[in-house]
Amino acid sequence: MSYLRNTWYVAGWAKELQPGALLPRRLLDEPIVLFRDGTGTPHALQDRCPHRLVPLHKGKVLGDAIQCGYHGLQFDGHGACVHNPHGAIPRAAQVRSYPLIERHSMLWIWMGEAALADPARIPDFGFQDPERFHVGADYLHVRSNYVLEIDNIMDLSHTEFLHATTLGSSGISQGEYRAERDGDTVWSRRVTQAEVMSDELSRSMGIEPGTPCDRWLHVRWNAPANMALFAGAVPAGQPRDPSRETPTSHCFTPETASTTHYWFGITFPKSLGEAGAQAAAHNIAYIRAPFEAEDLPMLEAQQGLVGDVDLLSLKPLLLAGDAGAVHARRVLTRLIEEESRPS
Repeated sequence: MSYLRNTWYVAGWAKELQPGALLPRRLLDEPIVLFRDGTGTPHALQDRCPHRLVPLHKGKVLGDAIQCGYHGLQFDGHGACVHNPHGAIPRAAQVRSYPLIERHSMLWIWMGEAALADPARIPDFGFQDPERFHVGADYLHVRSNYVLEIDNIMDLSHTEFLHATTLGSSGISQGEYRAERDGDTVWSRRVTQAEVMSDELSRSMGIEPGTPCDRWLHVRWNAPANMALFAGAVPAGQPRDPSRETPTSHCFTPETASTTHYWFGITFPKSLGEAGAQAAAHNIAYIRAPFEAEDLPMLEAQQGLVGDVDLLSLKPLLLAGDAGAVHARRVLTRLIEEESRPS
């Protein structure tokens, strides 16, 4: 499968990578190991010792380096061998390193040419700044291709049917929808009027249960599959209030052609104090339940039917709500094609 490589992918939540620990991940069909050096700076290396080709994550962190657990060679965060207990350091004792940046409570990895890694190209998930927000962070492993996940989040009309008693309502399909492109950024915008949500969803959005409300669901997509959902609701007929908006992150990184890492989060301002921390913890658990029990089985069943094909080449029946996902697929296809052209 062809992946877009000269771009930033999420490799994990920053809190997943603890000092002194080794965190193995398979990303874009490549084995990666993450670790923090003595200053806490995160690093990413190919998870393969060049000596006997064993996984480096079977070793341990020693100061600023990983010590291979088989024969003791040590590699720093740049992949250079800094110690050979058996003698001189061989010239070929080098492990590939990947640019890795900690930002927005996440670890961002560049899987392409290191010289092209521009931190300014990391998408803006400033609403997950841990200094200003309580971040409810979670993860799911999905047995489906990441492109199916793009389709799923970009077209939230499915919430009326797949999440009828949790995240959706009978008013979703009657709402207003439009898709927009701003350069290579795609927006999928949905607004409903006089919608009556489930009691639990109403409470989570600050609406008295049973009250008709006007709700907005605006999804921002950046290649390859990093999405932010800005959702809010007000009692029907009232002006939209930005303070009633709760952002969530939905970031997908391919593990293989048929499996995907899914990191998702929800945030509340630290100005709310302990109430904000409790809201983040409660709401991340609330949204995880339908993701895990309803989205995952549907996407995995979908993957089982389409099988091992290039999903970007498929031409399924399209409905009005597919416009955002179509724009995203077109941008992603173009970027992959441009990257594959000989320079």
